[in-house]
Amino acid sequence: MKKIAIITGASSGMGRSFAVKLDASRSFDEIWLIARRLDKLEELAKELKAPAKCISLDLTDPLSYEEYKKLLEAEKPQVDILVCAAGFGKFGTFTEMPLEPQLRMVDLNVKALVAITYETLPYMTAGGQIYELDSLSSFQPVPYINVYGSTKAFVLSFSRALNVELVKRGIHVMAVSPGWVKTEFFDHAVTDDTIVYYNRYYESDEVVDRALRDMKKGKDLSICGFPVRAQVFFTKLLPHRLIMRIWCKQQKKPF
Repeated sequence: MKKIAIITGASSGMGRSFAVKLDASRSFDEIWLIARRLDKLEELAKELKAPAKCISLDLTDPLSYEEYKKLLEAEKPQVDILVCAAGFGKFGTFTEMPLEPQLRMVDLNVKALVAITYETLPYMTAGGQIYELDSLSSFQPVPYINVYGSTKAFVLSFSRALNVELVKRGIHVMAVSPGWVKTEFFDHAVTDDTIVYYNRYYESDEVVDRALRDMKKGKDLSICGFPVRAQVFFTKLLPHRLIMRIWCKQQKKPF
């Protein structure tokens, strides 16, 4: 039985960093790389020491879940690690953005993550690890990043609760909740000057290194950087209405 790692969103950003870091630190019979852009996956595969299976799937399409399920049924691998890093955001006023991309955010950030996790779990055993890519925006309501932040709030709650449910199986689930990270995310998210204030950027490798350390410590939440952890701390203490007011002031928006 093959022992494998599966990474969605592996063509760039956080997913790509997870693929490289896991390949360097662990031994796998195969790494499954999943994303829409097959050419990017094939480029990444050349950099890995483990054999890679490049799988082109559009996870905004529910039919992709069935295709993924069939791949697992055909190969029956032992999945040691699952990383759900596929996702995207759009910045803007809810009523001024088209509906379709906002619904695709829900499809990819929520529905696909749940579906991939669900279909993978039958192939995981004790010691298995699941990394669910989350966001700092999951801890508070975020005007002008509304739908994206709401999808990530779901991911945070889902991941931490699932971690408890899987204790008896010895499978560990962790939400990875970074702040601003330098990735292609911004190429899709930023279409105008709705968001103007970015306090600090991190590199994807920094976030992944922290996540790998936190998984070893048995945490169910990984937050890279003291400033980000401090912000999360204060969002737990302060009224969310005040947090939103501060956010809107930073972005030069009315409240």
